[in-house]
Amino acid sequence: MTGKAHLTIGIAATVAASKHFKININLASLTVCSIASVFPDIDHPKSLINKYILPVKNKSVKLTIYLSLGIFIIALNMFYFNYTYLNVIGISLILIGVSTHREGVIHSLNGLFIFSITFAYTSKRLGYSGYSIPFFIGYISHIIADMFTNRGVPLFYPFIKKKIKMPLTFRVGSWQGKIVEGLIMASCLTYITFELPYILSSL
Repeated sequence: MTGKAHLTIGIAATVAASKHFKININLASLTVCSIASVFPDIDHPKSLINKYILPVKNKSVKLTIYLSLGIFIIALNMFYFNYTYLNVIGISLILIGVSTHREGVIHSLNGLFIFSITFAYTSKRLGYSGYSIPFFIGYISHIIADMFTNRGVPLFYPFIKKKIKMPLTFRVGSWQGKIVEGLIMASCLTYITFELPYILSSL
């Protein structure tokens, strides 16, 4: 599924969830859920999120940059800071570097909990608590959406490597898939537009 589709699904899901859970709809929470909704595709060098991070979009560059950043942060923390959350960030970056698209932990329930807990812990340490739920919703909406594609996701990785998908799926990139994604995006945008007075009043 395209990054734009994941983005609209994540925002719509967060707005809907805010009516039932304690979520403050503001620019920060919408930004967090937007980033989280495309975050799982960070394991793909040509994803929407890596478009703004990687200078060259290929697996070798992705591995080199994330691995180097992770090791650098851990080493810097070891010699100068000694903050637990920096080690967590460093390990997370290394994990991103070695993961391949939909073949590893990032598109799994383990990835969902690892990165959600990492985000919640880090944001709290930095004094920005209250955004863990939008992150979780954005992330899980991505995984659920990808379960409707023909490739599925390794939901229970690393315990079970078989990819799980819904009974009805579509192929990303096919003309049928483009129609389905277009309808999904149109539905989400219609819902967001309908809820615009509520969103604006919450900002």
